Formats: sequence, structure tokens, C-alpha cells
Amino acid sequence: MNMYDMVVIRPPSEADSLLLPVTIGCSHNTCTFCDAYMGIKFRIRHTADVIKDIQQIARNYSWSVRRVFLENGDALIAPQAMLLEILKELNRSFPRLERSGTYASPRSVLLKSAAELKELRELGLKIAYLGVETGDDTLLEKVKKGATSAEIIEAGRKLKEAGITVSAMVILGLAGVEKSMQHAVATGKILTKIDPEFAATLVLTLVPGTPLYQEWQEVKFSPISPLQTLVELNTIIENSAFTDCFFTANHASNYLPIKVHLPRQKEAVLKLLDDVINRKDVSRLKPEYLRAL
Repeated sequence: MNMYDMVVIRPPSEADSLLLPVTIGCSHNTCTFCDAYMGIKFRIRHTADVIKDIQQIARNYSWSVRRVFLENGDALIAPQAMLLEILKELNRSFPRLERSGTYASPRSVLLKSAAELKELRELGLKIAYLGVETGDDTLLEKVKKGATSAEIIEAGRKLKEAGITVSAMVILGLAGVEKSMQHAVATGKILTKIDPEFAATLVLTLVPGTPLYQEWQEVKFSPISPLQTLVELNTIIENSAFTDCFFTANHASNYLPIKVHLPRQKEAVLKLLDDVINRKDVSRLKPEYLRAL
């Protein structure tokens, strides 16, 4: 459910969740590859309006809502008192609620104290989707992520210590051809240091209007090929050492859908990727018309 006539952006795993806007737009909104909130002025909604939305939905769906996803780009940036009030109302309104989730920027996580994050967890905020993108500091600066690899690692660990499940997201192809392997190796290493319960890859899509698209138009950025995205994926997994992670490449942008438990299935998935790469078997890849942003 979404109450606003605007683009809905949520993780694949939140497909059946109630989508509840807490903020509109993204508090950072300067990443060179992203057009998700282009032209949308960031604002935090009034608490009373969010509560009113919850109560209105609960009149008809109080027993059917089991998961809630707090929108938009970074609901965690909202003031702590507001988030507490919203989570309490969600618990009151939906008796069968299992969890709430949100996107989380490194900045918004680091602005919260450890005690504040634990407080949110106790009220049902059980999962945060952390935009990692890459582990390469030079690339993080180039794409204007607004955080260093050290800050991203700190944010991921801080969430985990609070008991909030971390789902880390990275982008294949973000470095282009020139720095592809540097990006992939560094990304495998940063995921190892965060050690998230979930990790997911997206494939870069060049979108008109973004600075990165303009770089491509000016021949300052060379995108990698579909097969090269698998090489990056292979390298990321090869350079990772998770404790127990459900690793997916099932976002609509990926060319070869993958769902594996790492490290248990590491050898098997690397064998699969090696096979497709070495054979240059493009027939195994998702056609462009079936891919999406």
C-alpha cells in the first residue's frame, strides 16, 4: 500500500509490506548514479499525519498487516521521538505486526546513539537496508556517497550491535571498466568487515538526468558488459568471508538471478559463475527487456 502518487522504492523483500511514508525524498540525494528522488525536496512529515495514516489503514487492515516498511529514502534520519511514537502506534494498530524496516544511510545510523538504536529495535524496527554501494574510498568520493568505507563499516556494525538485522546493498558496474576489479575486491572486503545477515547486488543502470549518465555521454565513463557484471559478482563473493549471510542477486537489474547462503554455498556459486563466464554463455543471462531499475 502506498498513499502518495509518487515512485515507490523498496527492497524486493518488502514486496508484501505496508509502505508508510515517514520522510519524503532522500536526506542526502547527491549520489551521481541515482535519480530516485530527483526534483523532490526532502522533508520529514508531521508525526500527526503519519499517525493519522496508520489509524486510517488499521480500520480495515488491522489484522492483515504483518510487515511495515518506513519510506522514503532514509526514514531513520527522522527525530528519535517521532520514530518512537510511530513504532508504538504501529504496534498498537496492528496486533500481528512482526517487524518494521527502513532504508538507512550511514549518516543517519551514525547520528543515532547505540541506546537509541536499541530503543528502536525493542519497538520492532528489526531490519535496516544499508546502502554500501562499494568498498572503494576513491569511488565513494567520486559518486558523492557522503560516507567513507570506515563510516559505512561503523554504521553496519552499530546496527548489528543494536540487534537490528543488516541488509547491505552494493552496485555492480559502479566503477565502470577502468576500476572494475578494484571496486569488486574492495566491496568483498567491506562486506566481510560489516558481516551482514543479508547482502544484495544491484546492477548499475545509467539514467538520463544523473551526473553519471552525463559522464557516459561525454565518454568519461565506460560501462561494463553484462558478462563483466558476473565477473564483478564472482570477485565480490570470492573476496568475502561471511559468518552467515543470505546473499542475493535477485533485484530486477541483475542479469543472473542468484540466491545463496554464504559461506555454505560459496564453492557452488563460484563454480556456477565461473562456468557462465568461461563459456561466455549469454543465453543464461536475463534479456534487457526483462530487466528494470
